[in-house]
Amino acid sequence: MREGKEAVREIGRYLSFGNGKAPDLSDDGVFPVYGSNGVIGRSKAANHEKSIILGRVGAYCGSVYFEDGKYWATDNTIVVKVSEGNEAKFFCNLLKAYPLRALAGGSAQPLINQTVLKRIEAWVPPLATQRKIAAILTAYDDLIEVNKRRIALLEKMAEELYREWFVRLRFPGYQNSRFVKGVPEGWEPSPMGDLIQHYIGGGWGEEEATAKFTEPAFVIRGTDIPSVREGNLSPIPFRFHTRSNLKSRAMEADDFVFEASGGSTNQLLGRNVRVSSILLESLSGPVIPASFCKLIRFNRQIVSPYLMQQYLKLFYEEGLVGIYQVQSTGISNYQFESFLKYHKMLVPPANLQRLFEEKAKPMLDLKDQLGLQNIVLTKTRDLLLPRLISGKLSVEDLDIQFPPSMQEGTAERESLPEARHA
Repeated sequence: MREGKEAVREIGRYLSFGNGKAPDLSDDGVFPVYGSNGVIGRSKAANHEKSIILGRVGAYCGSVYFEDGKYWATDNTIVVKVSEGNEAKFFCNLLKAYPLRALAGGSAQPLINQTVLKRIEAWVPPLATQRKIAAILTAYDDLIEVNKRRIALLEKMAEELYREWFVRLRFPGYQNSRFVKGVPEGWEPSPMGDLIQHYIGGGWGEEEATAKFTEPAFVIRGTDIPSVREGNLSPIPFRFHTRSNLKSRAMEADDFVFEASGGSTNQLLGRNVRVSSILLESLSGPVIPASFCKLIRFNRQIVSPYLMQQYLKLFYEEGLVGIYQVQSTGISNYQFESFLKYHKMLVPPANLQRLFEEKAKPMLDLKDQLGLQNIVLTKTRDLLLPRLISGKLSVEDLDIQFPPSMQEGTAERESLPEARHA
């Protein structure tokens, strides 16, 4: 519990504030450059080190970051230094817990000024307690970051395996295979439409249940696809739908969400994600694609969904997906029917697909499990944060022990499945 009313003070007694400066970005810079939305590039010079960075202006006004090393803070940020005898990471979490955005002034462009920040009143415990609180919250942050690195590594390993076997054509037994005009014998080109068992446009439903919109379901939008691929399900909206719409659009394990329309001229359509059984179980409710997306269900008798996950990912990242994109009246549309009819994929033999799935599935399943682990860690940390920072929960009352599966990561490379066939 908090240690008396005298511990509630203006944080300006402990913190000093200063604006950043316009950056000098450089492709070969070594220091991170922080804007209001986090790291935006690199610089050859640094103007600060080991301090808190706040988003000062714009859409990310009130965002909070911490940098242990040297860095450059831009003029869209406020740099916060902590006075000697206090724990910087405690105050970083204090600011994260405070609704800084509500302090922003400015009608057209939200802006936080230093005077308002200095007057924030908060419970400030002795240094020993500050360090204990910071250590608890940092443990969660560290585990989340380790999992993110492992997720990225697992995805890269599956991608590299795919490239090795199906792009470079160094698949198991390739030395003894017969190639005709550069194509392995038995690999058949098939129109994309012949590989798909079922597809349908998505839906949006209503925010509240009505007499017509009675069926609840999560809705994956195009903008959610990058988050879902990283295991972050929190942005996915929960809405209500008609019974018939949900019945025809409810996703099954290994279905894909494929973005087919959108309003951004700088964002290629065709972003996609495989919806795994792990993801469906974690949401514990029906899932459908949003109205600007399509549900794609591949025929497993012809192609492995794990193979198609890598194929569509590479198809998008290499920019090939843009061949079927058209722009009109400010919105981009994907010529999906043309894509199904004219785009052909070289389909490997079934036995090679099975072997690929046997190797890729453990990597991608573990990636999904780590993503769900991060959801639990984030929710727990976010529940603890305001209670610890306000003093409503004493650190002495906590006995936090992470499960063994959440303590892995120091030697994560050794624990991951092998990526190459050799």
